[in-house]
Amino acid sequence: QVQLVESGGGLVQAGGSLRLSCAASGRTFSRYAMAWFRQAPGKEREFVASIIRSSVNQYYHADSVKGRFTISRDNAKNTVYLQMNSLKPEDTAVYYCAASDTLFIRDSTVIDYWGQGTQVTVSS
Repeated sequence: QVQLVESGGGLVQAGGSLRLSCAASGRTFSRYAMAWFRQAPGKEREFVASIIRSSVNQYYHADSVKGRFTISRDNAKNTVYLQMNSLKPEDTAVYYCAASDTLFIRDSTVIDYWGQGTQVTVSS
């Protein structure tokens, strides 16, 4: 069982930055691929970024955030991060941390565990 707790959300002006953190319980954090998803009001949850299990250098980002967001992980701290730069109003959403006992994550069908979400609001 893995518990995920997100933090770091908030209100920011367009063009600003935020860093989301997701702390995971358990001693087997490195075996899980980790990802961030987001869900805006009235929209489906969408993939944002993922990082391969046990690796700090292999990751994927959705086209909508590529070049602005960066996912990373610190296996020693059981934590995954999402650095968000050049934020836009359309990035406003609840951001969810997710874990999967697979090699990598590209969509929500392989997710085993979800966090509770953290709100990110970008004002224009």
